[in-house]
Amino acid sequence: MKRLLLVLLPLLLTVAARAQRPNDIWYFGQQAGLTFGEGTPKPLNDGKMSTYEGSAVATTGKGELLFYTNGETVWNRQHRAMPNGVHLMGSGSSTQSALIVPDPGSGNIFYIFTVAPQGTPQGLRYSIVDMTRDDGFGDLPRVNMLLIQPVAEKLAAVRHANGKDVWIVAHRWNSNAFVSYLLTADGVAGKPLMSNVGSMNAGPGRNAIGALKFSPDGKQLAAALWRETNRFELYDFDRNTGKVSNPSSFGPFAEAYGVEFSPDGSKLYGTCNGVGGGGTQIWQFDLKTKTKTLVGKSANRKIGALQLGPDGRIYVAREDNPNLGVIELPNALGKDCKYVDEGLKLGGRRSKLGLPAFVVNP
Repeated sequence: MKRLLLVLLPLLLTVAARAQRPNDIWYFGQQAGLTFGEGTPKPLNDGKMSTYEGSAVATTGKGELLFYTNGETVWNRQHRAMPNGVHLMGSGSSTQSALIVPDPGSGNIFYIFTVAPQGTPQGLRYSIVDMTRDDGFGDLPRVNMLLIQPVAEKLAAVRHANGKDVWIVAHRWNSNAFVSYLLTADGVAGKPLMSNVGSMNAGPGRNAIGALKFSPDGKQLAAALWRETNRFELYDFDRNTGKVSNPSSFGPFAEAYGVEFSPDGSKLYGTCNGVGGGGTQIWQFDLKTKTKTLVGKSANRKIGALQLGPDGRIYVAREDNPNLGVIELPNALGKDCKYVDEGLKLGGRRSKLGLPAFVVNP
């Protein structure tokens, strides 16, 4: 019996992992949406949200929709605004306006973290969604709780090394400090761990633009820094302590915006638009050799977020376009990654610059 259990355990763990599908539904752009429930992404046309940049979606572990937000309004699974979910202090014009994190201690509670646009005083805040309210459709008993201000438009989250708690990471404005807040079953830590490392996020408000992403194993963190810094930066991250360290950079890349890691963590991808747009490029950085390769250009005037899908492909937001770009084989070196500019039709809806953000679960 013991030997049988040892044989079956890896299979059971694999089945359990496959049953957890928290990233299967996306809402973004001009009422655009996707479902990955059957493996191949299919358009969803039932979304009510319009957002120029950031968004986030909450689902059950099986991939069933609970709610979604652009950092300003929260829509329930019936696509109606939650009663107290209409005045969040994020912004649809903030790169990573919102991020939804399940409460480590409750299956019914979710935290929505928001960041304001262009370093404005609203800063980094959180609101709480209780799914037992409003007849099981959810409502917000607490909104807009201030953590720190001002901050850049960068926001990412990764599971703590203990497998339960979650690190929420943002970047102070007019500073070179990352702030890492730990979310536990007791709530959000009152004080963040601060890591003064890498470039200043400062200057004109537009310099706050640009995404922040964790690698699939949670050990690295990448950032895009827009004007006037114009670069992509890479850091190490300690999932035990929340510390950001060991910066390196790639640049210059005019109007750097989106970042994403390949599924195996060996490559980093970044989007940039050239000054004022019209110079759209997708770059691959091999993290072993530190070499860079231009792997794609878009016919679109502006491209934005990069997001790894549940199917192992990376999707590229194309402003005001009815198609997403797709990096078909992101683990492959150089142009073998196969970027397709009009890679996925959105069923008549349009993308903007953003794609939904999710917690990384190594």
